[in-house]
Amino acid sequence: MEPTFSLKATGRSANRLRKNRMAEIGAVVAAGVAIGALAILVGSVLVKALPALNLDFFTKGPAVFGETGGGIAPAFVGTAMLVAIATAMAVPFGVLLAIFVSEFASRRFGDQVRLWLDVLNGFPSIVIGIFVFALMVQNKIPIIGLGHHQSAWAGGFALAVIMLPLISRTTMEVLTLVPNNLREASYALGVSKWRTVLSVVLPNAISGIVTGTTLAVARAAGETAPLLFACSIFGQVVQTDPSVSVASIPVIIFEYSESPDTNLNSQAWAAAFVLIMFVLVTSLISRLVLDRSRRKLGAAS
Repeated sequence: MEPTFSLKATGRSANRLRKNRMAEIGAVVAAGVAIGALAILVGSVLVKALPALNLDFFTKGPAVFGETGGGIAPAFVGTAMLVAIATAMAVPFGVLLAIFVSEFASRRFGDQVRLWLDVLNGFPSIVIGIFVFALMVQNKIPIIGLGHHQSAWAGGFALAVIMLPLISRTTMEVLTLVPNNLREASYALGVSKWRTVLSVVLPNAISGIVTGTTLAVARAAGETAPLLFACSIFGQVVQTDPSVSVASIPVIIFEYSESPDTNLNSQAWAAAFVLIMFVLVTSLISRLVLDRSRRKLGAAS
């Protein structure tokens, strides 16, 4: 029978194990606090939103002041229009900028672009709203005839400015994850650089680009300050003309929360709950897509 030995942690080993255990406990506590705070936030909003959450809330316009019922259907349509306009503006420019910086530009120029994108991403959204107000609301744009009034175009442009740095920076990071051996294999076959980017690099980075776009959409959908300057004076009907101002969920929340009408207060809470759930779902989807993209790129390398 072979002798057995009992190994006991002593000295430095015991100290390291103790510190590791404390770090694990701290991480679990921090995660629990974060999840608990989120649960309390969502739960408290849901409790106050329940009286207004019904089919009419999603399908009808606002009720007459002092009456119960009604909904914010114009705000849902308006928010979808604003986000669609912003996405159509920000995604092509943001992706092309990221491709140029990552694949064609010099390192020095790329560092400068990344710096300015980070600065733009940190800009207060109200500053962007003031800029768009001065550019597209106070003045008239001669080429397309917009200006001198609020419009969905102005609101969409303001949201596009907010979305641009997030889309560009995410795309840049994903492009750097594409293995260089894929590029080199394409070059070895005599494929030009721009064809390599289109046929090799972008297909492998598309999941990350979708992730960045999804996160940008979630952020844009919840922005209020820019829309107060660019798209806050609107009617109480569903509006599909982008040349006029349209209702939006964040502005509705802001206005209804200040109303003395308790029915509108409940609808403000309901709109806030819908917006929170939209952000949570889009963030979860973007996370799943990003994890899938990382696994795919890791397997390719």
